[in-house]
Amino acid sequence: MTLLIRVSKQVQRKSFQNPLLYRLLSESSALRKGPESKEECKWLHGSSQEILSVVRGHVEVRQCFISEEEENALFKEVETGLRKKRYEFDHWDDAIHGYRETERLQWGVMCESILRRVRAVAFPEGSPLLGPIHVLDLDKEGYIKPHIDSVKFCGSTIAGLSLLSDSVMRIVPENKSTDWVDLLLSRRSLYILRDDARFKFTHEILKDEESFFSGQKVPRHRRISVICRNLPV
Repeated sequence: MTLLIRVSKQVQRKSFQNPLLYRLLSESSALRKGPESKEECKWLHGSSQEILSVVRGHVEVRQCFISEEEENALFKEVETGLRKKRYEFDHWDDAIHGYRETERLQWGVMCESILRRVRAVAFPEGSPLLGPIHVLDLDKEGYIKPHIDSVKFCGSTIAGLSLLSDSVMRIVPENKSTDWVDLLLSRRSLYILRDDARFKFTHEILKDEESFFSGQKVPRHRRISVICRNLPV
């Protein structure tokens, strides 16, 4: 099933040179659940304290959510379906470049255990989940443009495991494209976008040449994301 997303027509890339960078402390109940609850959120930066206050509780990144062994298990399972496909550079709505994708409903024992953990921490108890797990493979030269997932097919929460490479996700308010928040998605981390971060912000994965976090280069290599969503209610 093709990834169902729409690109925000109003979003334009801005120059983010010399931004005011802030770090957000994990004070919300959502962030307290994570392993970094009492530490500074080193995975989060924004253009102002105001915009960070807006996303408080709606974004989360759990570093080292899976082990290297678990990453290898996931990779082996998804690579079987991916290697039969070619990387595409003309997504149907021009949102993704240099990608291939697949879906899986059945998983091996270790991978199913990982996905149960993802569901347990990311989704409200009893939330109906989208059955197939979406797997998106970005080439080193690939990237995802600013978009909002279709609310017809996706619910309030999206959660993704990052395999093979670090990357930077940028989220931008639909109504104020000069504001921005960057999430550092380290290899083997889990990111979660909830509620307003899903519906009122675009999200994108930066190109390798634009992949900086807090002024530091974050090299982008081939990246696979294993993505869980809940159903709209």
